[in-house]
Amino acid sequence: MTMTLADAARLDDGVVTPRADRPKRRTFTAEYKAQIVAEYEAADRGERGAILRREGLYSSHIVEWRKAAEAGATRALGPKSRDRRDREIEQLRVRAERAEAELARTRAALDIVGKAHALLETLSESTGTPKPPQR
Repeated sequence: MTMTLADAARLDDGVVTPRADRPKRRTFTAEYKAQIVAEYEAADRGERGAILRREGLYSSHIVEWRKAAEAGATRALGPKSRDRRDREIEQLRVRAERAEAELARTRAALDIVGKAHALLETLSESTGTPKPPQR
């Protein structure tokens, strides 16, 4: 049996779940934050509260956004959801750089070992010592 929208409406008993009446968390773009901070800074002291009320913001939003902008962290003004991805990308970049450095060291060590082997072979041939059998 499939349920249709009409069936769902009949089954709705009006019970509200505990989280249904809670507001959703808002996210703001970097452009919006920069615009609001600029508007707030340009406004007279008496108009600043009106801007906050109009936008539904708190003064702590402005303080936080201003600190981020002053620190030069324009990325910090962007949505936080990207921060995790950016951290992961940076960790992978560091890991790749370490692996490349280790690979370069390993190649250099193998090159040195190969040269040392060739030198020892040359020295053993010059002394007349018989070569060990090849495996």
